[in-house]
Amino acid sequence: MLPGREFRLRGSLGGPTGTPWCKGYTVWIFIAKVILRISGWRWVGELPPEKKYVMLAVPHTSNWDGFWLLCLSLASGVRLRWMGKHTLLKAPLGWITRPLGLVGIERSRAHNMVDQMKAQFEANERFVLAIPPEGTRSLRTHWKSGFYHIALAAKVPVRLGYLDYGQRVGGYGPAIELTGDVCADMDRIRAFYEERDAKPRYADRFGPIRLRSEEDAEQDVRPAS
Repeated sequence: MLPGREFRLRGSLGGPTGTPWCKGYTVWIFIAKVILRISGWRWVGELPPEKKYVMLAVPHTSNWDGFWLLCLSLASGVRLRWMGKHTLLKAPLGWITRPLGLVGIERSRAHNMVDQMKAQFEANERFVLAIPPEGTRSLRTHWKSGFYHIALAAKVPVRLGYLDYGQRVGGYGPAIELTGDVCADMDRIRAFYEERDAKPRYADRFGPIRLRSEEDAEQDVRPAS
């Protein structure tokens, strides 16, 4: 493939056809499509029309979740971006992490994560940031709220991504335009995942879909006794 040229996936190994993708990733996409063909995983549904959004990577109970999501996104034509330590972008590891979408994060106190991601959204014409809201593969009582604050600050929608190990499929739910009413916004997110009922790899590690800030908001509106 010539530098600077764009190509379109033909769907011979699965995934939406006619999907434009970025230059220089032919090998990665081919590998991903072969893996999906062998494993039986497939992408279902339509791709989002938005050029910028935060994608919820749900569930996050196993290291395999990120692997399958990456393969599915490559094969379907969506370049996901991931947050990680900025040191992971240095050679030789950076030769792999950069093309696979890693965005380096400065984790010192002087560098705010939300501000850094807001700047990335502003600097890029297309930017899809995948965030596993559970934050860890272990069971948690609350989701982490980073995705919520980033989407609000960057003024982009939240797309509800999912993996279903029962059917070996991955896809997108609706786009959620956050209002700042955390309880109402999370009710919409919960409703989708409860209805979808996708099966995680380890069901006993998938906790409640709830932010700690929802409890704070509920306490603020309670009448004084």
